[in-house]
Amino acid sequence: MARVLAVCISERRGERKHPVDEIRLRLDHGIAGDAHAGSWHRQISLLANESVDKMREKGLTLAPGDFAENILTEGVALRTLPVGTRLRVGETELEITQIGKECHSDCEIKKKVGVCVMPAEGVFAIVKREGAVKAGDEIEVLA
Repeated sequence: MARVLAVCISERRGERKHPVDEIRLRLDHGIAGDAHAGSWHRQISLLANESVDKMREKGLTLAPGDFAENILTEGVALRTLPVGTRLRVGETELEITQIGKECHSDCEIKKKVGVCVMPAEGVFAIVKREGAVKAGDEIEVLA
């Protein structure tokens, strides 16, 4: 079963995201209280824990939110899903709008080990159905 491992926010841009008990997703906005919310194509960021494990194998100790992901997942190969894929996450529904992103300046992780998984394996989505998401919620890839 694919599931949510952690949900994370940052109240101000430039700050590290930190885990919270629950996030509230709003249509055409993203996460209530997150600095990166807004009416654009990258309202929510998701990263698979399997991708984070690749970085842990390089000797890094990593916590949820260290890659600026809003939702840390397990059991779903996010990077293989095409743009337009819809996901049911908890009581919400998301639509993938972008795979990976350009890093304009190297993050601390890339500076330490020479590579970062978020630019290639993170995905971004918009909110298609509002609701709450918390750790333990099931993730379903919709047809």
